[in-house]
Amino acid sequence: MKACAHCQQQNQEDAKFCYQCGSTLTVEPEPPIAHPITPVTHTDEQLWRQFIGPSADHYLQHFRKFGLGDKPKFALTWNWPAFLYISFLWFLYRKMYVYALVYALGPMISTYLTGDITVGLIWSIMAGATANYIYYWHCREKIGEIKQGSWSDLAKRDEVLKETGGVQPYLIYVGIALYVLFILSMIKMVQEGPPGGDRSPEKPAKPASASSV
Repeated sequence: MKACAHCQQQNQEDAKFCYQCGSTLTVEPEPPIAHPITPVTHTDEQLWRQFIGPSADHYLQHFRKFGLGDKPKFALTWNWPAFLYISFLWFLYRKMYVYALVYALGPMISTYLTGDITVGLIWSIMAGATANYIYYWHCREKIGEIKQGSWSDLAKRDEVLKETGGVQPYLIYVGIALYVLFILSMIKMVQEGPPGGDRSPEKPAKPASASSV
């Protein structure tokens, strides 16, 4: 029931005019229907693409061999940039700093201990055979950490994906400078030989011939 503003007569809820005085009854506007806000969600593949950045199609093709689900598995793949392009620079380019340090110091230490400069080729082959799988786990762990956060602001999440993933092209020049220093240090260590190595013994002096009596 609703009351008339003029005579206070009670009228039906759906009445437009007062039954007693005929005055127009005020109709209260109906509250607007609140439509549920459906957040824009990103599929896992979109998150991976955002995180990888350049060459996302190429790397996702390899990652599907490992499995993007809950049970990843190893599969043999080959990464030419990590093999041909100085290995530690590739890891640095993809923001895998720990592996970049390993592949920067590993060849140098191995060469220092063995005295064989070709040992660096073994490290390059190791990088070429394992780089895709290592990168897959790097992406998987970082994306998993980002997905655990409650992101009401998707733009903020996209910014975090870009900062954590992607590439750092400007660090290539820094890496090249470091690699030049690495080459110079390696040459010096090869010249000095492995630690604790004995120098070739010097030839004894030839004894003077006895004077004739």
